[in-house]
Amino acid sequence: MQIAGDILAVQHLLQPAREHPVTVAEFAGLARSIAEDRASWEHLVQYDATTRWYHRLRTGPGYEVWLLSWVPGQGSGLHDHGASSGVLTVLDGELTEHTPRGRLTHRAGAQRVFAPGYAHEVVNDTLEGAVSLHVYFPGLTEMPMHSCSPAHPEHVTA
Repeated sequence: MQIAGDILAVQHLLQPAREHPVTVAEFAGLARSIAEDRASWEHLVQYDATTRWYHRLRTGPGYEVWLLSWVPGQGSGLHDHGASSGVLTVLDGELTEHTPRGRLTHRAGAQRVFAPGYAHEVVNDTLEGAVSLHVYFPGLTEMPMHSCSPAHPEHVTA
């Protein structure tokens, strides 16, 4: 197949640039662009040994972007995100994701996209701090905790 002429000259065929993401691919792209712009988030990061630190970095129509830090040994507990889908992007360090199906290691630059109801536990199993970016769409309104950790099935989490 060949296209005659300049396809860019046919303005009615071009989609206007969106101000905010609406597809999973666009949300993943948003997370990658924020990750690449270290100056926009690096100075905000704090580490707290008593609780996971988090900061809402951005909101838009129907979505939220959160920045989280993880000291060694900190974890989320087994949870899901209710009706929200999400994109998890590791910005610095390494995080381990435990699911009922197994264990995945995510290093800086890795992304994980998940659907509503997806249950997992995220843990910093290393001796160094870690930073992650989380995009939720729609914005996160609930984070139900589950009673058994896939990392430690014999232990019950709160």
